[in-house]
Amino acid sequence: MPWKTTTPMSLRLEFVQLALADGANIRSLCRRYEVSAMTAYKWIHRFQESGVAALEDRSRRPHMSPGKIAPQLEQAIINLRHRHPTWGGRKLRQRLLVLSNNYVPSPSTITAVLRRQGLLDQAHQRPTRDLQRFQAPAPNALWQMDFKGDFPLIIGRCYPLTVLDDHSRFSLGLIACPNQRLETVRHHLGLVFHRYGLPQRILADNGGPWGSCGQDGYTQLELWLIRLGIEVSHSRVCHPQTLGKEERFHRTLQADLLSSRSFTDLCHCQDEFDLWRNVYNLERPHEALAMAVPASRYQPSMRVFPQVLPPVDYPSGDVVRKVQPKGLFSFRNRLFKVGKAFDGFHIALRPTTTDGLYDVYFCWKRVAQINLKDHIA
Repeated sequence: MPWKTTTPMSLRLEFVQLALADGANIRSLCRRYEVSAMTAYKWIHRFQESGVAALEDRSRRPHMSPGKIAPQLEQAIINLRHRHPTWGGRKLRQRLLVLSNNYVPSPSTITAVLRRQGLLDQAHQRPTRDLQRFQAPAPNALWQMDFKGDFPLIIGRCYPLTVLDDHSRFSLGLIACPNQRLETVRHHLGLVFHRYGLPQRILADNGGPWGSCGQDGYTQLELWLIRLGIEVSHSRVCHPQTLGKEERFHRTLQADLLSSRSFTDLCHCQDEFDLWRNVYNLERPHEALAMAVPASRYQPSMRVFPQVLPPVDYPSGDVVRKVQPKGLFSFRNRLFKVGKAFDGFHIALRPTTTDGLYDVYFCWKRVAQINLKDHIA
């Protein structure tokens, strides 16, 4: 068999010359050379314009490269990523829009830069979105509060107390606490109230010091919040999703700060918490807020934190009783239990429409219900 010496270039030239001959049947030639009519006329047109050289294969490189950006802009992306190693293309783009009036590429182009520079964690998978996202209707309508898991310092341990506004995701408090005691929480929560005012409601879990899963029900911290006119609600037992925004905030705090840093003591830890909280509130775009920052959606409450707690008063028609030790009170010569947290406080009894059934109030809130058929002997 003879060697095949034809090349694509020679075949094209041969085809074009035959096609340009007088009386040539171009359609028939297309079938013989197994090319489409569109390709045939393209070769003929190129040959007539530029000669034989025009039949060479042309580069398939696009005339424009939308994904290619200026070196200075690419370096700006890299620098911003180094400052915020957990931010992806969307957050980096939004921050660049704030910092510069110049052209900013799309999130996908920024992601391509991160991948090319080896700054994209391939092992990291974006969490599945919760399609049923709840959000309070206005700032201060609901705050979420919780402790993040404690961690060791060079001197002592830190128990991060976090308070978050549900509507805006604004971090109201990120406090390095030495413990989880009532006095510690009440002190720092009072400082948050002094700066941002009082919310309508606070959501917390069932653990101490804010909740009790036991028989006593209420805690001293809850009673303090009730006296301030704040409704307190709790997540379902063993159901952390109820505090989903707090859980997400803790995950971001862990990824951005705690996983890559060590701290000398509580003061050092608090300094770093304050710096990170400023970035979270003022710089970090939040996807749940359409890439706005939390500070743009928050405003302090008009309800001012009082210097002195209001007295525990009741209307003149209520039956008022003082709670004795162990949470007991007497009514119609019978003993009932309302909870140890109420020791020394006055409560009010109000009859219901059911005979022998009474609602028990502390300040403005109904905290229990008693039946005269049930009592402690």
